[in-house]
Amino acid sequence: MGGLFVVRQVLAKLVLLVVILTLLGSACAAKCKYQAIFNFGDSNSDTGGFFAAFPSQPKPYGMTYFKRPSGRAADGRLIIDFMAQAFGLPFISPYLQSIGSNYRHGVNYATLASTVLLPNTSLFVSGISPFYLDIQLNQMKAFKARVLEDGPSEILPSPRIFRRSLYTIYIGQNDFTSNLASIGLSGVKQYLPDVVAHIAGTVKELYNLGGRTFLVFNLGPVGCYPGFLAQLPHQSSDLDEYGCMTQYNNVVEVYNGMLKDALLQTRKALPHASIIYVDINSVYLDLFRRPKEHGLMYGTKACCGTGGGDYNFDPQVFCGTTKLISGKSVTAQACNDPQNYVSWDGIHATEAANKLITSAILNGSLFDPPFPLNKLCRLRSIG
Repeated sequence: MGGLFVVRQVLAKLVLLVVILTLLGSACAAKCKYQAIFNFGDSNSDTGGFFAAFPSQPKPYGMTYFKRPSGRAADGRLIIDFMAQAFGLPFISPYLQSIGSNYRHGVNYATLASTVLLPNTSLFVSGISPFYLDIQLNQMKAFKARVLEDGPSEILPSPRIFRRSLYTIYIGQNDFTSNLASIGLSGVKQYLPDVVAHIAGTVKELYNLGGRTFLVFNLGPVGCYPGFLAQLPHQSSDLDEYGCMTQYNNVVEVYNGMLKDALLQTRKALPHASIIYVDINSVYLDLFRRPKEHGLMYGTKACCGTGGGDYNFDPQVFCGTTKLISGKSVTAQACNDPQNYVSWDGIHATEAANKLITSAILNGSLFDPPFPLNKLCRLRSIG
């Protein structure tokens, strides 16, 4: 009997130890400095804001993950979606989406076709979103005022959330590309310093609202995007060995250098903030140049498009749409294997590419200065 009693005591202690370890493991898994994400941007990180304001999106979009149009300019998840998953958060609801949204874990202010600078000036062509960066910032200010007034609820966070959040800024592509065809690279260069200064100013405004950690994404290599390769004027001599337009990518590098320098100065002005320059350009370049090394097949060719050829992109017929051209009905259809492509529709990345880019972000290899994100959060798998 005495031996049986001892065995029972040992078993009870083992059970208690397992329970304690399980609870500790759960606490560690849930531990993260950031309880929410506030995102500002354009179509590269828009999770449905634009299409909530202007409902309409063709069926191929969302086909890989959501199995239906999801308001995202991709076949599935975006970088911002994967980051939310890594933090153990739900997908971040668009600010403009009134039905089904929950803002307890952040807000996504990004909208497709958004710019940094005011869009109704002579610098910009039509087709640009009215929700440019200043509007997104004003929406953030209105959101915080509402939270402070109403307090936490089933869909609103605690007022303490603003210092416990990650602020991501992924915008600038439309400022760069919207006028390339009309005023050329020399014209675009003239207002790039204003774009950079405006982004840095937005970081300071968000700091005043309580933000302390900022990830600011640089501009991808637009000279490699199938849509721009098919549309922008260039000679075959302008293409590098990978088929990308050198002159356009060179100006992107100039812009990214300006952004990096501006963030350095902003960092000096806000010593209590973590302001991180995120070099997604380098990952994009490698994906476009060497897709097979990353498990993909096609770099500078779009999955969803028409016309075939090197780029499978026709500027007259965008992904999922049909148009009558020379008396013939033409539809831009999606490929059957988007997981093999870098580019989804000629301008935006596939879910497969977004996942690869997010993995590089999460491992910290793209941060300047270095930032221990994986130590501040126990990051989850983004499978």
